Amino acid sequence: MKIGILQTGHAPDNLRPDLGDYDDMFRKLLHDQGFTFETWNVVDMEFPGDVTDADGWLITGSKHGAYEDHPWIAPLEAFIRDAIEHAVPVVGICFGHQIVAQALGGKVVKFPGGWAVGRQDYDFGGAHLPLNAWHQDQVITPPEGARTIASNDFCAHAALVYGDRALTIQPHPEFGPDFIEGLIHTRGKGVVPQELLDKAESTLDQPLASDIIADQIADFLRKERSA
Repeated sequence: MKIGILQTGHAPDNLRPDLGDYDDMFRKLLHDQGFTFETWNVVDMEFPGDVTDADGWLITGSKHGAYEDHPWIAPLEAFIRDAIEHAVPVVGICFGHQIVAQALGGKVVKFPGGWAVGRQDYDFGGAHLPLNAWHQDQVITPPEGARTIASNDFCAHAALVYGDRALTIQPHPEFGPDFIEGLIHTRGKGVVPQELLDKAESTLDQPLASDIIADQIADFLRKERSA
């Protein structure tokens, strides 16, 4: 099964040589699931020719906001709607979670409650799963037909499922502690409150449930669905 990675941003320049770009992190997360991958850098206006160019689509995180005025936002939203209409499964992570919701009529905002960074606990239907996060933007109003499947006190809609067409998750199962540590010392300084950065750094050695989420993503992508 071929998964097309729609890359909506790039990892910081000084972290990329050692830790890879966002698509590399997803290839590593899903390395044992039997998929092949191809990346399109939509952030650089590189789009697939058709939604059938892959068997499923994975939309990465980004430093950009879904509500910002970038030339690639509208075409990406149209691509998402087209993929869903044609029953080609879509998975979105962080920005990907937000842009799918926005493309389908939901609302994304810069959350007035501030930032979530580092290890956070999420309630996935009674299963409490710790995952890394790095975001201020949130989906505050899911689209009609979306079902919230994970939340916590900070993020009411931390994961959404759209029937058998799309699965989206606000936290980052692909971010390991090394990358979070790198973000703390690059993108975090002077942007995220220092106490949040300190707390994130203090939990870098604690376990994560990334493998559980990787299995859920893979199972969703492989699910049989009718056109």
